[in-house]
Amino acid sequence: MFTVLRAFIGFALTCLLIAAIPSLPEPTRSAKRNLVKTICLDAGHGGKDPGCLGPKGAQEGKVTLKIILEVGKRLKSEFPELKVIYTRDTDDFVELNERANIANRNRSDLFISVHCNAAPNKAAYGTETYTMGLHKTDGNLNVAKRENSVILQEKDYQTTYNGFDPSSPLAHIMMANYQSAFMASSVKFASKIEEQFAKVYNRKSFGVKQAGFLVIWRTAMPSVLIETGFLTNPEEEGYLNSDKGQSEVADAIVGAFKKYKEEIEK
Repeated sequence: MFTVLRAFIGFALTCLLIAAIPSLPEPTRSAKRNLVKTICLDAGHGGKDPGCLGPKGAQEGKVTLKIILEVGKRLKSEFPELKVIYTRDTDDFVELNERANIANRNRSDLFISVHCNAAPNKAAYGTETYTMGLHKTDGNLNVAKRENSVILQEKDYQTTYNGFDPSSPLAHIMMANYQSAFMASSVKFASKIEEQFAKVYNRKSFGVKQAGFLVIWRTAMPSVLIETGFLTNPEEEGYLNSDKGQSEVADAIVGAFKKYKEEIEK
């Protein structure tokens, strides 16, 4: 009886989620040979939302902007034909909903959102890359809740996000069922990112994870959210806030993109 009830609740939650999702563009992958022609780069946080803070004052929103601009510069250099779109290219606040809208309006083939992690344990360090999905652990849920809490700074967020409550585990469960059409491609790209971090730059990698992130909820293309390291760790703060660290993180993302592009365009 309990199994049947749990299945029914899961089905009901999925139905509610689907009913709450507005119509989205058709999948944006290019028709010929799955070409990656347009990429949307998203620097997490920014402006009035600094994101997490390092012990020496580094702000997530400013660190992610430097990284994402470096990624874009390298992509344009190596792939002149690639159209690179930014959700922001200055230290400004952009609502999560609008970030997805920018990617969708430009019919992007891939969405990359760059963030820095935070933890009460100041010794925590390492990278992890998320795709949209059901969080498997409390840790995944806590990361999603922290990143999603930015909507509290947006006007009329309850209407924009269909009454979504960033503090509610149930709300994240409902949301996480979306993006399934792009799951395989998202995981493929996320895996290549973490592989670059671990094998090329010897970073500690927590691998690919899933959780419910608003910023990639409504993107109609393969999407990932990269936690580039723990800004709350003094050592990683120094690394992520340095030219060397930002260059290596950007290089890892571009290296993963090269491999992903080659693989899906075969």
